[in-house]
Amino acid sequence: MTLELHADPIDLTAALVDIPSVSEDESRIADEVEQALREQTTGFEIIRSGNAVLARTNRGLGSRVMLAGHLDTVPIADNVPSRREHDSAEGDILHGCGTVDMKSGDAVFLHLAATIDNPAHDLTLVFYDCEEIAASRNGLGRIERELPQWLEADVAILGEPSGGFIEAGCQGTLRVRLTASGTRAHSARSWLGDNAIHKFGAVLNRLAAYRARSVDIDGCVYREGLQAVRISGGVAGNVVPDAAELDVNFRFAPDRSVTEAVEHVREVVDGLDLGFEVTDSSPGALPGLNQPAAAALIEAAGGQFRAKYGWTDVSRFSALGIPAVNYGPGDPNLAHKRDERVPVEQISHVTQVLRSYLSAG
Repeated sequence: MTLELHADPIDLTAALVDIPSVSEDESRIADEVEQALREQTTGFEIIRSGNAVLARTNRGLGSRVMLAGHLDTVPIADNVPSRREHDSAEGDILHGCGTVDMKSGDAVFLHLAATIDNPAHDLTLVFYDCEEIAASRNGLGRIERELPQWLEADVAILGEPSGGFIEAGCQGTLRVRLTASGTRAHSARSWLGDNAIHKFGAVLNRLAAYRARSVDIDGCVYREGLQAVRISGGVAGNVVPDAAELDVNFRFAPDRSVTEAVEHVREVVDGLDLGFEVTDSSPGALPGLNQPAAAALIEAAGGQFRAKYGWTDVSRFSALGIPAVNYGPGDPNLAHKRDERVPVEQISHVTQVLRSYLSAG
């Protein structure tokens, strides 16, 4: 076993990165996290759910904070084991798969679980599996179905990379497939056909002219976006196409429900002779920064917070009525990249902020 929870969380991050844990292959890292928690922490009830590890205290304190992070990574791209080097612009940098998404966040949570002596809140730790693949495989969904009592808290902190800023809530996402049909014909006699691809001209013009809404919620500004993300059609170079598809992605502010987001997209394409099918959707998450436990976290972080533009699992906690934020080391733009890397100073900074927030006095 290689995990030393009392070690510097920078070294603990490197140790986690050095354990390969591509989605659906997390058994080894789950084993090591479970053993480390059992042997190096006190006061925690610890259970296993598949390749997820859950731990919680029951000290009877006035509030409960959940620290949640996924153990899996995207496929390794010649970037394991980890390596550390000094960059003249960025300082000391830790490279490796998962350094950003999100083993540095996991390392902070594990280190704090073992080293906080005077907790201000009861803690629940959730280290889960299969976040990086289909939502149906996500370990949080299994925990919600089978162990819902483990997902009760006053505030949830998801250790997703946020550059050391608190990123509150998240946008929702919706994908719609628009379809057009026509009549196939030889392109030399195109007047005998009806070109399905051409029928997307009007909707593409509407999407190009679309003006995104910006919404301020709890001081977080969410900017929406409606984009064509895929188009397909065509039979051959000499055939008028009789079918075509256009996929549209709507990233919407968390003050809209999925139903309201669908209706908005319908309004944008209203009057056009196109098929309309929702192919994927996930609700957003309100920031909930007016809740006392969340407000105290903002204070501990020196008031540094912003909206989360992407979708993360904070949406699952929001659906359960738990205010949730993303807070972890690393630039989210570097997640999943071959040169994934995190400035080690960010790991130390996030550790310091959370230690202040989670400690009494």
